[in-house]
Amino acid sequence: MVQFTRTQVAVIGSGPSGLLLSELLRKAGVDSVVIDRQSRSHIEARIRAGVLEWGTVEALREVGAGDRMDREGMPHSGFEMYFNGFRHRIDLVGLVNRQVMVYGQTELTKDLISGRLASGAPLTFCAEDVRIENVTSGNPKVCFVHGGETQIIACDYIAGCDGYHGMARQTIPSDILQVYERIYPFGWLGVLVDQPPISEELIYANGSHGFALCSMRSSSRSRYYLQCQINENLEDWSDERFFDELERRLGPETGRHLQRGASIEKSIAPLRSFVAEPMRYGRLFLVGDAAHIVPPTGAKGLNLAAADAQVLARALIEFYHSGRVDLLDRYSDTCLRRVWKVERFSWYLSQLLHMFPDATPFERKMQQAEFDYIAQSENASRSIAENYVGLPLSL
Repeated sequence: MVQFTRTQVAVIGSGPSGLLLSELLRKAGVDSVVIDRQSRSHIEARIRAGVLEWGTVEALREVGAGDRMDREGMPHSGFEMYFNGFRHRIDLVGLVNRQVMVYGQTELTKDLISGRLASGAPLTFCAEDVRIENVTSGNPKVCFVHGGETQIIACDYIAGCDGYHGMARQTIPSDILQVYERIYPFGWLGVLVDQPPISEELIYANGSHGFALCSMRSSSRSRYYLQCQINENLEDWSDERFFDELERRLGPETGRHLQRGASIEKSIAPLRSFVAEPMRYGRLFLVGDAAHIVPPTGAKGLNLAAADAQVLARALIEFYHSGRVDLLDRYSDTCLRRVWKVERFSWYLSQLLHMFPDATPFERKMQQAEFDYIAQSENASRSIAENYVGLPLSL
């Protein structure tokens, strides 16, 4: 049996970008259907980013998904950078009068899912054999199987929010899609532990033993990272070995405050920079990780996806409210101008804060000189702060 339905916008993917887009549309009276191949439990269990730009915070509040974030999230007015034992604080509020919010992507995804289900708006999990058809015509379709029944959704536009490994980007012909990519020669070994954070603010450290990041998800749950070889065996990293190495990279003054505990999640993530152009093909729009990946050094992946969702939502709302198509036509160019600036910032911090295996002594000295310049120049620190809190959507 085949079930036919129609909506204005079909959203593929129920991660933060897809859910935020669909809720921005719903608040403006634009109908959408959200489809995901994964189960709700799988989506809500994924461990991801935890630092939100203030523009992302405001967007979540706009769609009514900010109540728990405002109760449990932790506003941060700055962060620490360590280099070979020297410390420098980036004072976000003092430099650019803005701050960020620490609130786990896992939690905000739960909030968005709960809000959409409570509204009664369509949200389908566990969709199988998802296909996109007719995107270069005026009658695009999303087809999938759910509960053994074939579903065909006719729509005006399709938002591909299905991530780096999704099928939306694969719909664009290879002779049209241009891909830019850099694979970094190391990964991040991450550990989640139910212990209070070592510091009230994030610490980014680069020393003679490599990069480390001290982050958190709450006042009682910490997230720590170490630079590691990409081919590391996770089983070789006991909790004791991990915390020994973290303490060594932070140095004795900071490391002595580290509260160890049994890991509740441990993983190794590769680092890459990736951009696919264009972000529009016919009636299909790529959003978030479907179009771009950034190394996590600058805490930009989730925020960049949320920015895409906001740009696309504004363009679609304007189309349905006034018939204007110019914002839709400019979607790819508008997003990519900002995407490349964010890619630059994430690349820059990655170059500054990691030990590259083939780095020469000269290049290591250049890292030291760059850190010294940042520490001594208010303008250099302001540039980092401006990028860290989030660039305007219009850039």
